[in-house]
Amino acid sequence: MLRFLAATVAARSVVEVGTGAGVSGIYLLRGMVGDGVLTSIDVEGEHQRVAKESFAEAGIPSGRARLITGRALDVLPRLTDGAYDLVFCDAAKAEYGDYLREALRLLRPGGVLAFDNALWHGRVPDPANRDSETVAVRELLRQVHDDERLTAVLVGAGDGLLAAVKGA
Repeated sequence: MLRFLAATVAARSVVEVGTGAGVSGIYLLRGMVGDGVLTSIDVEGEHQRVAKESFAEAGIPSGRARLITGRALDVLPRLTDGAYDLVFCDAAKAEYGDYLREALRLLRPGGVLAFDNALWHGRVPDPANRDSETVAVRELLRQVHDDERLTAVLVGAGDGLLAAVKGA
């Protein structure tokens, strides 16, 4: 799905919040144009190291990935407004609302935002689940649904992926 989304917008510049082992980054990079650059942010330096190895093993040139170690909400405000084609978030669920605000600022018109774990292990649809992470994901879904600048889809495969295109 990430490869598809990146290819759909012919992505040249993508931001990823939550590098992990680099798996999602590989899919994003494979969907991007040949000279596209992924900016991936993770608070864990070890994640960045593993992702760098994963990218190399996948044959991705080192210049196509800019890995930034740091807290996403400290790094995102330093990125350029309207300069990105896609923003993908898979990090602290409690910060999803803040990531949405930053993604809307970073995306060009026609750009796509995507959030992983939009069903949060099946907890989101059950109103009895009131833990802070579930509530944060539920609130994100409401915010995206209510934002007239966005046209959204919730993909129910896996743990759910929320994707939306930003209008003009």
